[in-house]
Amino acid sequence: MNKDKRQHPSALEPGILLVNILTSIIGVIIGLELIVRIGISTNTSIIGALLAIIISKLPLKFFKSFKDINSQNLIQTSISGATFSAANSLLLPIGIPFVMGRPDLVMPLFIGVFLATIIDVTIMYKSFDSQMFPAEEPWPPGIATAETILAVANKGKKAILLIVGAVGGIAGKMMGIPTDLFGVAWIGDFWALTAFGAGALFIGYAPGALGIDFKSMYLPHGIMIGAGMVALVQAGILLFKKQENSASAAGKFGNSMSSMKSALSKGFAAYIVVALMLAVITGLMDDMGGLQLIFWIVFAAFAAIASELIVGLSAMHSGWFPGFATALIFLLVGMLLGFPSMSLAILVGYTAATGPAFSDVGYDMKAGWILRGQGQDIEFELDGRKQQFISELIGICVAGVMVFLFANKYFEQGLFAPVANTYKATIEAGASPEIAKYLLIWAIPGAIIQFLGGPSKQLGVLFATGLLVGNTMTGLTVLGALLIRAIIIKAKGKAAQDTLYILGAGFLTGSALYSFFTSTFKLIIPKK
Repeated sequence: MNKDKRQHPSALEPGILLVNILTSIIGVIIGLELIVRIGISTNTSIIGALLAIIISKLPLKFFKSFKDINSQNLIQTSISGATFSAANSLLLPIGIPFVMGRPDLVMPLFIGVFLATIIDVTIMYKSFDSQMFPAEEPWPPGIATAETILAVANKGKKAILLIVGAVGGIAGKMMGIPTDLFGVAWIGDFWALTAFGAGALFIGYAPGALGIDFKSMYLPHGIMIGAGMVALVQAGILLFKKQENSASAAGKFGNSMSSMKSALSKGFAAYIVVALMLAVITGLMDDMGGLQLIFWIVFAAFAAIASELIVGLSAMHSGWFPGFATALIFLLVGMLLGFPSMSLAILVGYTAATGPAFSDVGYDMKAGWILRGQGQDIEFELDGRKQQFISELIGICVAGVMVFLFANKYFEQGLFAPVANTYKATIEAGASPEIAKYLLIWAIPGAIIQFLGGPSKQLGVLFATGLLVGNTMTGLTVLGALLIRAIIIKAKGKAAQDTLYILGAGFLTGSALYSFFTSTFKLIIPKK
């Protein structure tokens, strides 16, 4: 045996496992409370990292192992996975049939979305650091989490820069500026974020200036459909093109394309099986004929895997995953295909469950990749990635148990993720030739933008994301931060980018802390 071989901490070590479970419980509580009362679920990665750091400072032998930054990484991975899966992948989807008057379908759908979440994170585990999802891409929240852990561990100049950025992030948030996006703009892909900022500014400013309600004309949705379809074609070309220099690719990426192909094909097959199971246990078989049922099963599986890829690509470049919006788009397409209302409710819930956890695993893996030395020791990297995957599964299982136990308690009080009512209203409004016309018209420019930007920048997907979730302030913040970034790099050279990474991570950290504590206080302080 090689005595110098590095050993990564195990997620199943009793101490780490116990803390993972306890912090996951905290993450689930935070996620569920925020999603039903405020409509968002905060990123608890940085909170988990800081909690692990505090634990490492406790003067007891039991907590000494948490001084290792890789142990801290496992804790933040678990709490982050628990928070996002509980709120976005589990409680949100199962609230849809309840608000539509079918509480009997809540638990059947819960089984489906829980399995879909497991499939979701497994595909990302097998896909991270492949040619489609390289570890070297930004994954901005992952950089922020890693830099926070490293700054505390190493102190020095990085710690000062991080604190300066965090103070700026908190101050900006207090003034109503989305400083998380400001920080992302200093970390993420420049051109992808330019497209995101442009989309956000357009949808925020143009309707008032031009007197046209673009949202009622389904412009954001059509743009995303066109861009998303081209992005999927580009992904397919990348997956199935001949790998002429496989040795070079294997040396550059931790996961081979063959491994990712296998993960996607097995994942799609698994999504088909789960969709079939959902059709059986929810009674959809009674609402549709044989051919329509088969088509629904295949479309549901396609929507699940396409959603996670589109959302994952957006998250990788910009740090923002449009999970709710992407699910709404597949809902609109399902409506145009003529599926019955309850099958649409199950479809949109199933689709909404994939994407958020997929993106979250990417963020966490990016943080771990940085902390483990950016892939220099490939055996150590792969072992660490495996332990993170186990931590993520622990968080998801804790989330599953708690959502199973408490979901109906929330629903009986009239507490749902607000977007569940949006999906309900969309289904009840019904499809029309007018909607189909708008979606088709706007899909064309979306496809063109995505095609011209190429698969590496995802300009169409990011422009559509800006249109779907942005506003004037979002657009001005992102574009303003990018302008500052460009000026600094031109004046100081590319070396200045490293400083911007730390400051950007600080802005993200400060913004996350402010949002976390102010949101939490809103939950515990009664309204007057």
